[in-house]
Order: sequence, then C-alpha cells, then structure tokens
Amino acid sequence: MRELAILSFVTLDGVMQSPTSADEDASGGFAGGGWGAPYWAEVMPQVYAEAMSAPYDLLFGRKTYDIFASHWPHVDADADPVAARLNGAHKYVVTRSDETPVPWGPATRTTGDIVREIERLKRSDGPLLQVHGSAELIQTLLRHELIDEFRLWTFPVVVGGGKLLFGEGAAPANLTMVRSEETGNGVVMSVYRR
Repeated sequence: MRELAILSFVTLDGVMQSPTSADEDASGGFAGGGWGAPYWAEVMPQVYAEAMSAPYDLLFGRKTYDIFASHWPHVDADADPVAARLNGAHKYVVTRSDETPVPWGPATRTTGDIVREIERLKRSDGPLLQVHGSAELIQTLLRHELIDEFRLWTFPVVVGGGKLLFGEGAAPANLTMVRSEETGNGVVMSVYRR
C-alpha cells in the first residue's frame, strides 16, 4: 500500500492555475498567470526539502504532464535536484486522449476508469504517489476521497478567479495540520493529512 499526496501552489483566494508563467494555462480566459514566479527563489528550496527529497512516483493530468514534459527534461539534472527528482520519477499520466504522451523518462498512460486505476495504484507496492498541479485530476481525487496528504504553498497573492484547488463537488473533510512554516517572502507552507 502507498499513499497519495498532492503538492499545490495556491493564491489566497484558492486559485492554483498558472503559478509559473502567463502562458502556462490560459484556459477559461485566465490572464493572471505567473503569480508565483516572484516568490520561487525562497519557495523552491523549501518545496524540495519538504516534499520532493524522498522518492515518489508522479500522477499527472495530461495537460500538466505536457507542460512539465516540455520543460523539465531540458533542465540540467546534475545542477538542479528538482529536475533530477522529476525526470527520474515514474510518471502516471491520466488522459482521455488516444495520443501517446510526449516521452519524458519512465511514464505510463492511464485511461479508462481513472478512480479504479488510482485505487489500484495505491494498493500496489512502491513509493508515495504525488500529484503536481493537475487541477481537473485533483477534483476527481477530492470527490472520491483518494488524497491522503495535502502539501500546500499559499502565496500572498489574490488573482480574482481561475481554477480552484477545492472546486465545486469536493467532498467535505476534516484535515489535521501536521506541519507549517513561512518563507521570508510571506509564502506559507501547510501540510495537512486526512
């Protein structure tokens, strides 16, 4: 058995869409992309230490996988421990598309009954399953109570709309905070368990 954790960057108003750059995900007319970029220098070392240093497999929605696969394979893994961890992790790509995902290290295309497939993955042996981004996939995981741990970085930014971490239909739940820490530039890391 293994657990599933999400790693998400969110604004104060709960938006998780496009933290890195303006052109990352403009779907729905979102024009506030890149809201997290000014904070990366202090945030990413903490993200790596708290959520990426131990081995894990990745579970991605197709759109997020494509975004990551267009960037991380081109980052020098010898110079960047985040790139080394992401590039070396096994990736499970949840998709409805018949198209083969862009090659990026070890990857498995996951289709069909996604909830059943994720339950099967959780029952299998292996490291933690960690979800990065993947707003639509997270909504499915929330509705079916498949998330064991929430690894959240909340940025002191309000963007006024976009894809929410906790969208409509999220199952009500009580969570327990297990860790919290603030960066010098006001980003708050909070780790919660179901």
